[in-house]
Amino acid sequence: MKQLKNRHGFTLIEIMVVIVILALLAALVGPKLMGRTDDAKITDAKVQIKNIETALKLYKLDNGAYPATEQGLNSLVEKPTVGIIPKNYKEGGYLESRKVPKDPWGNDYVYVSPGEHGDYDLSSLGLDGAKGGEGKNADITSWDLK
Repeated sequence: MKQLKNRHGFTLIEIMVVIVILALLAALVGPKLMGRTDDAKITDAKVQIKNIETALKLYKLDNGAYPATEQGLNSLVEKPTVGIIPKNYKEGGYLESRKVPKDPWGNDYVYVSPGEHGDYDLSSLGLDGAKGGEGKNADITSWDLK
């Protein structure tokens, strides 16, 4: 049998050097990316609020009024059975997903109609899940979106 004189491949030392370089990159970049998850969730909540607002506007166009507080956001996916029953309710509802999303922290959005800031108030209670707060714990509201 002939022995191959020129074997091609990586040595153990070369593999170890690559692993050390990857570990260093992960140690430097990882913490910077991890700190951005709260900012991403805040942005996601703002986008979801905008999408829900669009569905609420379509609901009003079809039915002449926004859903009442007791009907809630669930009226965007199921025809309400309490309060003023809509006459022109769109078959399939007003949200593409056919379910009311939770905010990025897993909590329900707060919907009040009529609201203190307009026809309705729509908000997420933010990271802490409690009304009020500052910074990353601040509420995200439909009337104060930037």
